[in-house]
This record gives sequence, structure tokens and C-alpha cells, in this order.
Amino acid sequence: MAKDIGIDLGTANVLINIKGEGIVLNEPSVVAVNTSNNEVVAVGTEAYEMVGRTPGNIQVIRPLEDGVISDFKTTESMLTYFIDKLKVRSKFSKPNIMICCPADVTSVEQRAIIEAAEKAGGKQVYLELEPKVAAVGAGMDIFKPQGNLVIDIGGGTSDIAVLSMGSVVSSNSLRLAGDKMNSDIQFYVKQKHNLMIGERTAETIKKQVGSAFEPDASVVIPISGRDLMTGLPREVSINEVEAEEALHESLQAIIEATKGVLEVTPPELAADIIDRGVMLTGGGSLLKGMDKLFARELQIPVLLAEDPLDSVALGTGILLEHINKK
Repeated sequence: MAKDIGIDLGTANVLINIKGEGIVLNEPSVVAVNTSNNEVVAVGTEAYEMVGRTPGNIQVIRPLEDGVISDFKTTESMLTYFIDKLKVRSKFSKPNIMICCPADVTSVEQRAIIEAAEKAGGKQVYLELEPKVAAVGAGMDIFKPQGNLVIDIGGGTSDIAVLSMGSVVSSNSLRLAGDKMNSDIQFYVKQKHNLMIGERTAETIKKQVGSAFEPDASVVIPISGRDLMTGLPREVSINEVEAEEALHESLQAIIEATKGVLEVTPPELAADIIDRGVMLTGGGSLLKGMDKLFARELQIPVLLAEDPLDSVALGTGILLEHINKK
């Protein structure tokens, strides 16, 4: 028999949860293609190693942008590769697939996600909203008549949602998250240090000295890039204060969007949120001091999920158990 699977189809990473087995795959959402014959050269981790390091005939593609499919054919190839790798199909049956999408996804984008999953080998494809699945994966009981606020900061989107009785009451989805933070850092380093750095270097800066609250100037890392004046390689140092400065605007945009969601939340549910607090999930929530920044700005308790990177994938595993009741 085929095994049912849950897919967190993220802009940065794809995570796959097999029903009853847990998360079995976590690889970058990247595909390397040979442009001369349109053949897929590498997928996932292997393709990510090639970012910024390929010859002219090899193009490294991120087939998802802002949480939705921007390159349908490449997304289909990527999903097919991962599903085949896990051997979840049998000769006689295909797996049911639960797949997640941003809160403000359009019907056209929904159709594209379902079609890609079906062509990659899914039998019945179920779509669920990312903040709802993330909340379940983070351990929140969203099925009772009480307010729960979750902020899921992923690679391409930041999803903010108030949930009650298993449904979204009010929400907002910003096409601004981890990837935008990386480009913020790239722009800052270019402006301040006259240095061009790659996407992977920006990601390293974010992970190692990225800070959202009370940055420490003594925490420093060396980075290398191309000097814009001489065109030659050069090394500079970046500290937490600079990283916080680079990320400040994007973080404030997520906070303002959260305030906007709270403003349209019914009073009874808002009162529940004050008691229960806010749940932060997604890779972006791992930025140092993120929970403290949100707690100060929103004036309500903020909790960081136990496993923020895996919350959505864990949530699909829990919801797959009830897939036949849908």
C-alpha cells in the first residue's frame, strides 16, 4: 500500500512527513537545470551546494517564490524526485498528499499546487493553510472555541492568523520573510561596506549574528565578497548591531501586520490571546531575540515553538491522522 504523506512546500525548504513515521526528508527547494537540454542535473541539497558556483549552462532555480509556485514544471520535477526518493508509491496505489499553502493564496495558485502534487504522483491532494498547520505542529489546540494567534515566519512568506474551532478567523500573509531578510543584509553590506556578497553569505550572517532585540556589538563574524570599487575579493567584519540595523525595517513590517490582524479580531478571542500568548514558528522566528521584540511591541506574552523549523511538517503528520474524517 502507498503511504500517505504531508508536504511543507516551503520557499526555502521542502519537508516531507510520512504518516506514522514522522519527518523523513528536509531539503532545500532548489533545482539545478542544464539549459542546453533542459535536463535536471541536481535537486535539493546537491543543487543548493551549486548556488552561485555554476558554469553558464547550469542554472540553479528556486521554483517557489513567496510561498507559491513560480515555475510549475520545475516544481513538479522537484516533488517527483523527492516522492520517488522516499518510495512511498507502490505499483498499485498512490499516496494521499496533504500540502500547505500561505494564508492569502489565490484559487489559481491553489490549483497550481494541487496539480503539481497530482502530477508528482499524489492520489487525493488536500490543501491546508500554513498558519493552521504550523499552530497544530507547535502543540496549540486550535479546535476549541478559544482564540489562538500564530505567526509563522518562513522563507518566502510570514503568515499571521487568529484561529478558533479549527478555522482561521482573521489573517494576513506578507510576501516578506527569511529570503527578504537575506536580501536586506546583502543591500546593507553593499551600501555600508561597498561589498557585493552572495545569497549564501547573507544567510550565514543572518544565522550567526542576526539579531532582532538588544544586539551585542561584541559578537562579530568575518565575511568575504567582491569589492565594488576594485572588483577584487575583500574581507570585512559584521556584528550583531549592523545585522539588526539591516533587518529592522522588515521586522517592523511583520509587527505592524500582526497589529492589523489583532485590530480586526473579535474582542472575546483577543482576550483569549492575552491569556494564552502568541506562538512564533518558522525558521525566521529563530532570529536572536525575536520573541522579546514581539512581546515588547505587542504587549502580550510571546512563545517560541519547540521546533520552529519543523512545525508545519509536524502539523501535517497530526492532521494526516484525521485525513479520512475531512
